[in-house]
Amino acid sequence: MTDSRLCWLDVRKTGDLTPAVLEEAVHQRIDAVVAADTAVLAGLPPTVRRVLVHDAGEPADGFDGADLVLVAGGADDRAKLARAYPGVDFGRYVEIVDAETLEQACESARTEQWSLLDFRDPTKIPLEIVIAAAAGCDGTIVTMAADVTEAEIVYGVLELGSDGVLMPARTVGDATALRRAAGTTAGEIPLVELEVTATAHIGMGERACVDTCSYLGKDEGILVGSHSKGMVLCVSETHPLPYMPTRPFRVNAGAIHSYTVSQHGRTNYLSELVAGSKVLAVDTKGRTRVVSVGRVKIETRPLISVDAVAPNGQTVNLILQDDWHVRVLGPGGAVLNSTELRPGDRILGHLPTADRHVGYPIDEFCREQ
Repeated sequence: MTDSRLCWLDVRKTGDLTPAVLEEAVHQRIDAVVAADTAVLAGLPPTVRRVLVHDAGEPADGFDGADLVLVAGGADDRAKLARAYPGVDFGRYVEIVDAETLEQACESARTEQWSLLDFRDPTKIPLEIVIAAAAGCDGTIVTMAADVTEAEIVYGVLELGSDGVLMPARTVGDATALRRAAGTTAGEIPLVELEVTATAHIGMGERACVDTCSYLGKDEGILVGSHSKGMVLCVSETHPLPYMPTRPFRVNAGAIHSYTVSQHGRTNYLSELVAGSKVLAVDTKGRTRVVSVGRVKIETRPLISVDAVAPNGQTVNLILQDDWHVRVLGPGGAVLNSTELRPGDRILGHLPTADRHVGYPIDEFCREQ
């Protein structure tokens, strides 16, 4: 298994849209294109792998123009073609419909450099079995997905996910959507140390607790801020408290007007989040993952305002529930109670560079105060 998330696009049924789809695929840095005819792939740059799926028999053109040929057959069929065409890379295509073909898929994943897997039933349990069978092996598994929704699921199976996804291109925009789906699994975001400059008790208001569908780590939370260009890392309730049990899926995040970062770099108001929303969980090293929201609890509570400044002089504000058990994260994973913050204390934050319009980054003048 590899650490990459490969994006493969199938243009075998794209029809008249093929030239436009291929142009988009190159722009989006799609890793490979699968076609029925190498003539379709002739104009692709060397950064895009040209892939054929070969059913059986001897090819008429000797696979000219293909970087990789995936053979729909057993290991013997692939080995025979590899001996006949030593200048071409070969792998196997396996359609999984029962226990026997599942075992063939596991064998391919363990022994082949390339395996393209087509699971005909909607359950992802067979893919879990193949991924487990391939643990520690060097080959690459690419799994076929019907659409972007399924691609996102395939990328995340058993947390490791398939190395890559092959998705059919039906129209312009599919390559962009697939590349975006591959980027929702994990990544990094730059964090900075902020210096607290002031705190103030500001009275009553509504705050939101964000309950996710995932266990969050002791050094993990979500980014929250009053302004789109400055946010603070609010810790999950994974650390013990004297009067209540831990809730490692929850972040007591702040006042309902606050921004948080969701998938694809978009921001959302805390008040917009509902069951099924996606938010970005971030740890103290800046590593991220997308988690699903299971519930948002909005209740009236006393609020405290925290002002801080970044090394570049940019100011940041966060309004939290005014209670000792509500916490933020500091350097080294320090857990800091919001009501005990004092000028000079250091907390972790993030400084997005773009202004926002309906949550999307945009290059325009925007002043927040």
